[in-house]
Amino acid sequence: MFADKAVIYIRSGKGGDGHVSFRREKYVPNGGPDGGDGGHGGDVIFEIDPGINTLSDFRHKGKYYAQDGEQGKKRNCHGADGDDIIIKVPAGTLLKEAESGQVIADMSGSHTRAVILKGGRGGLGNQHFATATMQAPKYAQPGKPGRELCVQLELKVIADAGLVGFPNVGKSTLLSHVTNAKPKIANYHFTTLSPNLGVVDLDGAPGFVIADIPGLIEGASEGIGLGHDFLRHIERTKVIIHMVDAASTEGRDPVADVYAINKELETYNADITKRPQVIAANKTDVIYVQDGEEDPIERLRKEFEPQGYQIFPISAVTGKGLKELLYAVSRMVEESGKEPVVFEQEYFPDFQTEDDSLITVKKAEDGAFEVEGARIEKMLGYTNLDSEKGFAFFQRFFKDQGILEQLEAAGIQEGDTVRVYDLEFDYYK
Repeated sequence: MFADKAVIYIRSGKGGDGHVSFRREKYVPNGGPDGGDGGHGGDVIFEIDPGINTLSDFRHKGKYYAQDGEQGKKRNCHGADGDDIIIKVPAGTLLKEAESGQVIADMSGSHTRAVILKGGRGGLGNQHFATATMQAPKYAQPGKPGRELCVQLELKVIADAGLVGFPNVGKSTLLSHVTNAKPKIANYHFTTLSPNLGVVDLDGAPGFVIADIPGLIEGASEGIGLGHDFLRHIERTKVIIHMVDAASTEGRDPVADVYAINKELETYNADITKRPQVIAANKTDVIYVQDGEEDPIERLRKEFEPQGYQIFPISAVTGKGLKELLYAVSRMVEESGKEPVVFEQEYFPDFQTEDDSLITVKKAEDGAFEVEGARIEKMLGYTNLDSEKGFAFFQRFFKDQGILEQLEAAGIQEGDTVRVYDLEFDYYK
């Protein structure tokens, strides 16, 4: 089954904790600290795999974790770095932050590999904290936590030209005639349930990739039917080919169809309608004009040529008129430039981290004053509060960081309880 949308959870690896140990060898009973650093956590990496063309694998697995870094070891040994996790996606996959819908990365063109979440840094071993006055530090730095994110994957096919039109106007027939694609063809609405891609090769002119976008219906831009799923694939195309049933074999008005299609495209994304467009008037082999009736091809020309559209009468079944259409589209694709349509990054995971400098003080319902903040968590990770020197450092930290001032501003009194995560202290000046 074709799948072009999925939501997954990703998490990078946590950095390994620094190690606390001391050199203990024969004749060296009181050696210095030799705790090694923790290893870095693994990254989460997305990579294009040319052998994949759908997102169906992500329907069966929704969580992806990079490996955590190893804890440091004694004798100054560094913990092993965690393995990266590489997630393979098809070319044309757009990565979005699931909640906001902002673009994280566009896996297309030359952008074949992207590091989305970096792993946490490993913590420093106790060897780094030795000083002239603290020669045997009994604490080490904890590893930085990994990062997590919910990512929405959207596959937007990469094609130079997109075939759009209502069901049964002959798009699949045209694609099968001019390329090596083999779409399923039948006479019922929504014949094509997934975009079909094909390469058009031309003598004496550059070839191009063409996509048969599934048949639209009115209201597609509002999500009616499979509207959003289909319209998504139009966004990368450089040239739009409107295909209409000029013979009105199903009673549809080809002029009204062009306006209806453009309305759906504009409602979904107004930028799409600014791209070059041509009208392919199909089924000319079965047009029968009675006396007194207007030729539908002339009617299309009168209506749309003044608006800048080129009209190409064709028969997808017999091949009549296809050469003129394809060479015109080739020229338009070349004039639009070589680079594919790529979406700019809007969401930057590296800049979404918690502000280390932010420290909050609030009074809890039980009357205790709670102090929290990323910087405090780090300090607790490498401070031994059981030692006199460690607790003195803790008190200086509260003073130097302005936490005591914040507590006083919050109305703390002597004897009140201060809660720092799972630790509690009585406050005295």
